[in-house]
Parts: sequence; structure tokens; C-alpha cells
Amino acid sequence: MSWGHAVSNNLVHWKHLPVAIPEEDSVAIFSGSAVMDKNNTTGFARNVTDVPMVAIYTAHIIADSMKPDNYRQEQHIAYSLDNGRTFTKYPGNPVLDIGKKDFRDPKVFWHEPTKKWIMLVVLAQEHIIRFYHSPDLKAWTHTSDFGPAGDYDEIWECSDLLEVPIENEPGNKKWVLINSQQYSMQYFVGEFDGIKFVNQNPRNKIYRPDYGPDYYAGITYNNLPDGHPPVLIGWVNNWKYANDIPTHPWKSAMAVPRSLELKKRMNEWLLLQKPIIGVSGLTDTVHTWENQVSVKNKQLVNVESQAFRMEVEWEVQKNTTAGVRLAVNGEKGFVVGYDSRKHKLFIDRSTASDTSFHKEFKEWSRYEADLLPDSSKISLVILYDKSIVEVLANQGEVAMTAQIFTAEKNNREVFSKGATTRFTRLSVTTLKSAW
Repeated sequence: MSWGHAVSNNLVHWKHLPVAIPEEDSVAIFSGSAVMDKNNTTGFARNVTDVPMVAIYTAHIIADSMKPDNYRQEQHIAYSLDNGRTFTKYPGNPVLDIGKKDFRDPKVFWHEPTKKWIMLVVLAQEHIIRFYHSPDLKAWTHTSDFGPAGDYDEIWECSDLLEVPIENEPGNKKWVLINSQQYSMQYFVGEFDGIKFVNQNPRNKIYRPDYGPDYYAGITYNNLPDGHPPVLIGWVNNWKYANDIPTHPWKSAMAVPRSLELKKRMNEWLLLQKPIIGVSGLTDTVHTWENQVSVKNKQLVNVESQAFRMEVEWEVQKNTTAGVRLAVNGEKGFVVGYDSRKHKLFIDRSTASDTSFHKEFKEWSRYEADLLPDSSKISLVILYDKSIVEVLANQGEVAMTAQIFTAEKNNREVFSKGATTRFTRLSVTTLKSAW
């Protein structure tokens, strides 16, 4: 279990490099984060031009390989003086050890108002995020805890805390706390003073950055250029069947990176997500239906491609379910629909995917989320890449990601059940390979 390494100048085209931080001496390298120590608070710089890149990770230590469940977890650091190409493990590790078995996934960032490094680490079984601060990334002081809160049915992992800009309010931001719960993710929105986080969203509601089955452990980048919106990147898979999916030679991938904003509706803060602009660099051919399309049952969208971006918008009708079917093969297909009776966006992969690789996979097929029409319309941006579907609805207010394992050749269509639906926008942009 080592840290892999890839670099990109647009978050679309990636170059793989040698392993960054290898497992050694029974110490596995688990999740974490990295920062640029611009002020050399660590003292790792050897000359005035050095800017240390410091990785903070969980050391998963198994003293006896015959007893893999008898482990402990500590927080370690490693540093690079060559822009992250090679790392040196800090000889003073661990920098944080509280003697806990499940204490992991440090996310670290610089908090300018207090001039301190902030670390979030998860107590997985207790459903608690612990906050620490440090002047130098080496000595850490516990300041506060958050949780249990929201969804705590499963273990907590992979927390993140960041400032997110508010839509149409230049210069205004709120703090967003993100964490994962074994098979899903959730977020909280509020304030952070360098010591503790206070949630300001309704406590009785769970908010998710993605309501589908296959988006997990999403973390944002540190050290983005000034003025750049936060960028979240998540893992497209689910621990329920991650090791069994019928893909080769790889087992899962990362989702398309998403930029983040917030908007306030009534008394709740909602996270908005949009695919990063770099995806436009993969554009091949654009197919646009200029005229509005009225659909009573279904209508074929005949474009031959298994990698595309689809944009669709329709006027919501009473007592009607309308939307898109992807991976259509006869009566089979992946459904992205909106039920106007329940005000629910849903996906359903039950007839679209091979399910034979896992005896329970078919049971995890339908997922839904609350969504209100925007000016009486539902709009979708859909990213489809052979076995991965990412759906972002109403400017990214709701996201849903799912894997499907379907026939190599298939098609797509728009549909309406209950009444005739007018589709006011419909376009399909075929995408070239990122590789």
C-alpha cells in the first residue's frame, strides 16, 4: 500500500510517475493530503529557493503479518524538495499518535487568520472528526471535535474542510466540511475559526455531494491558484463490490474533477458542482437539436459514441416522469429520470448492467434525491464514459454517479411517461480519449 503519483496541467491528461511514497518495514501508506510549506515552517528547505512539499499520511502498521487485524494507525509526514518528484520520510515520525487503532486520513491546510496549520483526522468507529493545529507540521495540539452528526450508520473516513465561494456573491465564502461513510459521502456548511467547526445547515437533514452508489472519498486540492474555485475529485467505486467489478486491467477510476460553489435556499446551504472546464478539451463532435422536442413516449437520440457529454433540459409536467435512458439495448437501459409527483431525481441501472459478478449488485440499482425544478425546468449535464455515468442536475445542485457494465454498443433516448414533455434543450458532444 503505497502512494502512487501522477501529474497534469489540466486535470484531464495525466502522466504517471514512479511511486511517490512506498510501503516499507510493515508500514503501509494510507490516505492523507499534501501542502506547500511556502514559509519553511518545517525547516526542511536546504536553501532559499526551496519550497518543501509536505505529504501528511496515515501510517498503517501491522507488526505481525500473520495477524493483519492487529494494527495501529499513526500520522506521518514526508517531504519533497523537487516539486513532488521524490519524497523523504521524516525521521521523527510519527508526528501524531494517540494510540488508536482506527485514527486516519489526515487533511491538512494552512489557516491564514491564525497563522497555523490545521489537521483533520477521523476517529472512524466513533464517527468523530478531530481538529488539531500546529506551527510547523511536526508538533500538533488537539483543539476540538466534530460529530457524530448527519449520517453515522457506517464508519467515517476521509474528511476535508475548505472555504467555498458563494454563488453570485464575489468575495463571500462559507466553510464546508466533507466526510465519507464507508459507502457514501456527506457535507456540512458553517463556520470555522481555526479551533472548531460549527454546522449551520439543518441538523435533521443529510446533505450529500453525490447521491449515487459510486462516488467516495472525495477530497479537494490544496494550493490552487488565487481566485480558482475549489476542485473536488472522488473515487468511482463502492466497497460493497469494488474488488469484483468486471473490468481489466484496472479496478475503478477517479471521477471527473468538479469545481465547487454554494448557494442558499431558504434556511439551507447547498453545494453546487460543475465539471472542470478542462473536459471541454476532449470535445470531438457536437450534435445539437435546435428545435424543441415534444415527447409523449420516447424518442431516439441517435449518436454513435460511448464517451460523451449530454446536456438536456425539459419543462416539468404534473404527474409525469421524464428524462433520459442511456445504454439502451432493446428494453434495457440506464434511466435518469425526474418524478414530478415526488419531486425526486433518480437513477436506475437495474436493467442496464451485467450483475453476474456480484450476487447483490442488482439490489443496489436505484438511487434518488430531492430536487425542485428551476423555473419549472429540470436540466442535466451527463458525462458518460463506457462504464461510468456522472449526472449533475440543475447547475450541479444534485450529483449522482454510477458504474454500469453493459453491451459495447448501445444507444440513448429521451422519454416521458404520464404526459407529453417538451424538451427545450438537447445536445450530445462526443468526447475523445484523455489518453
